[in-house]
Amino acid sequence: MDVFYEASYRVSAGAAGLYYQCRPSGVLEMLQEAATQAACEIHISGPEIMERCHAIWMVARMWYRLERPLMWDEQVTVRTWHRADRGAALYRDFDLLVDGVAVGEAVSTWVLADVESRRLLRMSRLAGIEDTWGGTLCKEKTLSKLRMPEEMALVERRRFHYSDTDSNGHVNNVRYADAIADAARLEERLKGHFVSELQVGYLKECRAGEVLDLSAAWQGERCFVHGADCGGVGRFDGMLALSPLEKC
Repeated sequence: MDVFYEASYRVSAGAAGLYYQCRPSGVLEMLQEAATQAACEIHISGPEIMERCHAIWMVARMWYRLERPLMWDEQVTVRTWHRADRGAALYRDFDLLVDGVAVGEAVSTWVLADVESRRLLRMSRLAGIEDTWGGTLCKEKTLSKLRMPEEMALVERRRFHYSDTDSNGHVNNVRYADAIADAARLEERLKGHFVSELQVGYLKECRAGEVLDLSAAWQGERCFVHGADCGGVGRFDGMLALSPLEKC
């Protein structure tokens, strides 16, 4: 049996940006909320795995694609499910619908990490989820590490603060989408376009007080962004793509 979780979310005024389009971070927030509630439904939520495994969930990669922008005040239905156990990572898929019509899709990979050492644990630690996967709904897309351009220019230094963090104490996954959008200077490029694709690779967690150097490069309609700390250690890689509104 195909098992999935479904919920609807309104694109709030706080999630809408220029031209009333939902910002990339707003899209990720919907996906993150749906993933969290889906985990609660099958009893692998954050508090439950902390108690059972002394571990936390960490997203390793996130990708989404939209056929057209999500607009302010729209009700977006997010349908999500996880794929069968694949060792050290768990794939979670999503479909996004408005009024029953598919407008986008997403794929994410999650890992289970020991809360203190951050050592990765195998998904076999989560006994009981074998019969809760999406079955025939599962997508075939896999997420590989982004290949960044050789030439990238430093565009800004970004400090993370308390307001960027989540309950685990590290920077919330959705905040990286804001960093990518800002480094891409969307305020200069978004007119007549929308963000049709986004991918984030989370290389090493960040915490409040840390400062990252953000480097960016455009290749056609795609902007690549790399975040590194003062020691040159990569913390995240990102890519967003723009599409013209007349094609949506």
